[in-house]
Amino acid sequence: MQEMMAFFDLQPGSKVVDLGGVSRIWNCIETPLDITIVNLPSAYKGEDLKSHHHFTYLDGDATSLTQFKDMSFDLAFSNSVIEHVGDASKQQMFAQEIRRLAPCYYVQTPSIWFPLEAHTGIVFWWFLPRWLKASMHRRWARILPDWNEMILGTRIITRRDLRHFFPGGIIKTERVFGWPKSYFVLRKA
Repeated sequence: MQEMMAFFDLQPGSKVVDLGGVSRIWNCIETPLDITIVNLPSAYKGEDLKSHHHFTYLDGDATSLTQFKDMSFDLAFSNSVIEHVGDASKQQMFAQEIRRLAPCYYVQTPSIWFPLEAHTGIVFWWFLPRWLKASMHRRWARILPDWNEMILGTRIITRRDLRHFFPGGIIKTERVFGWPKSYFVLRKA
């Protein structure tokens, strides 16, 4: 978050839209911001959090945010959400909304190449045999149905996908012990 703030040099009162986010990650940012957090109706509703930021919580579909005019914000932000919005066409719609809502954006997504999968916590999840993953899903469907649905609906994207979804954005790789842990794409006005 500190590196992101240094890159964008947001000033006090800058308007940020956080698609699929939570308020607690913003408290490490000292600059007071006007942050709108948009989530699906059944998702996160905010926290009882003392903060120097002004938060607005809205229900919405991040692939179609028609309630906002073009360039309504200074920054569009998303951390590990694009892989949960649906198939490639929904991911493209999500990316279009990010680019439409603000002249600057920051979008992060986990890498398929990191050994420990971010959602399941299972080593090399994406490379396990289908039969083994199917067996795990059957068990999870019984004991953790909501979580299982989230895992089933996850579509990890690649650097190439990011390049396609965000033409003109700068793509960077976050590495841990040399492994690509996540990718993020930034665009500065």
